[in-house]
Amino acid sequence: MSTYVLIHGSWHAAWCWYKIIPRLQSFGHKVIAPDMPAHGRDRRSPGQITMQDYVDTITNVLDEQDEPVVLVAHSRAGLQATHTAEARPRKIHTLVYLAAILLPNGVRLTDWNDTDSVLWPNVDFNEQEGWDMIRPEIYRESIYHDCSDEDIALAYTLLTPEPRGPNSPTNTAIHTTPENFGSVPRVYIELSQDRAISQPFQQRMYTATRCEVLLSISASHSAYFSQPDELARKILIAGGDLGDQRRRALDGRRNQVWPQQEAAVSSVALAAP
Repeated sequence: MSTYVLIHGSWHAAWCWYKIIPRLQSFGHKVIAPDMPAHGRDRRSPGQITMQDYVDTITNVLDEQDEPVVLVAHSRAGLQATHTAEARPRKIHTLVYLAAILLPNGVRLTDWNDTDSVLWPNVDFNEQEGWDMIRPEIYRESIYHDCSDEDIALAYTLLTPEPRGPNSPTNTAIHTTPENFGSVPRVYIELSQDRAISQPFQQRMYTATRCEVLLSISASHSAYFSQPDELARKILIAGGDLGDQRRRALDGRRNQVWPQQEAAVSSVALAAP
């Protein structure tokens, strides 16, 4: 059995995986979903949180595991996931980007502009206190448009500001090497109906930094709410834990992106063996 470490994105916390955790556990896998600094049960002030704080939180989890993990990062968490892979490449079996920020070496998120995003024009930035926050009136349209009223209500009560200080993940340039980050197998799960990190922007990222496997779900930015069965299935495929589907996708096709991969795995059902 595998260990899956799920890293939440901006403004959320470990609670956003509440539908995914039991689905992965039903297959016998170990699942860990930590709160990032200044999120969820971590009550630190966001203004002073750095990229290193985020990376330390993840590497502490990885260092406690006996074997390499499948590290799944959603949204802006792709930034710290990339840095974590650079810091602990041999502790990661597979790095999975779920509609996540995947940037080339030397680039900051603020250097790239997602012109198709509904979200980013509706994020308020408090420069003095060092955080940003999505406006409540845009919740549904930008990140939850296919989610239930109950899940949106849950998010409304639990979302918290995202660190945006000078040394936060958003403002920290990516630093990777071929020997470390470059040695970690990568899978990208595209969310094709995403209005927060648009599909064209996702494509730009996984084209610039190639992944071994590309999977896709027709879902909003919050597929863990709206399509938990399908997302859990894709995560298991990415981790190599649904038969030999990932091996077939990888066979002879490294560093490419192939639409036929999705057709090859589309018939796999999410059912415990």
